[in-house]
Amino acid sequence: MQRAGRHGQQPPESGPMENGVGQEPGTPEPPGPAASRAPRARPRLVFHTQLAHGSPTGRIEGFTNVKELYAKIAEVFDISPTEILFCTLNTHKVDMQKLLGGQIGLEDFIFAHVRGETKEVEVTKTEDALGLTITDNGAGYAFIKRIKEGSIINRLQTVCVGDSIEAINDHTIVGCRHYEVARMLRELPRAQPFTLRLVQPKKAFDMIGQRTRTGKSPGEGRVASGKETLRLRTQGPAPSLSEEEAARRVDDLLESYMGIRDSELASTMVEAAKGSPSVAQLAQGLDSVLGEFAFPQEFVAEVWAAVCHTKGDKE
Repeated sequence: MQRAGRHGQQPPESGPMENGVGQEPGTPEPPGPAASRAPRARPRLVFHTQLAHGSPTGRIEGFTNVKELYAKIAEVFDISPTEILFCTLNTHKVDMQKLLGGQIGLEDFIFAHVRGETKEVEVTKTEDALGLTITDNGAGYAFIKRIKEGSIINRLQTVCVGDSIEAINDHTIVGCRHYEVARMLRELPRAQPFTLRLVQPKKAFDMIGQRTRTGKSPGEGRVASGKETLRLRTQGPAPSLSEEEAARRVDDLLESYMGIRDSELASTMVEAAKGSPSVAQLAQGLDSVLGEFAFPQEFVAEVWAAVCHTKGDKE
């Protein structure tokens, strides 16, 4: 199976993007009478994509969030959006360091990992923690982002990073956010076996040969300039750089304390912390909007410190 590249294709010129998402403006036109200038057509931001297990290269545009992105990819390859488990940037491999997040550079190549084989594994919880870090694709699928070395799950060879968790004891969790799935797993009793139904990403028959021959996929190794990017968002304007840094720190804390990553949840907590002059008031604010999490006091204190530290750096 050959993997198509992007030879000869150039990224579009800088300019405002459709759907209200902006990018850096291009070189301004020389001053002159408005009547003498022909109206400029708004450039369209076009991104290139492939299915990670192998496909021709497709072109997508006109999306502002993950669900719209999946719909565009599905349309190009004539599949259902629900077939897509997650996307990586610039590599067809299941590389959790290259997961598509909230921002895409114009030079980034999008690889969509789709549903492959379904498998079931029986797990006995001999410790409180299974050793999983769970994330989700923002469109209904939670999947395994990291497996801790020496943990219960690490000893099960059939469970792999990138596997989507479809059901726990025949109870489907499709549509649940990853923190909900993490809570379900954490609340399972010790010493009582349970069953995980997992869906692994589809693999190409010649994947091993490709890795041996080339070592890199068509877009792998490209480095985006960082100047021309599309930020994916659920609503409202894109966050400032200081807010992004604070959200990244809070996201790290969420993984450390709860074994989850959720940039949207982290951003919500940053907003709450920005308007809280003290740890006690932040705890009250979080309890009013996110009370189901029952965050421990020491975690709330670290969140408040992370946000205030970021503000201090900016000042």
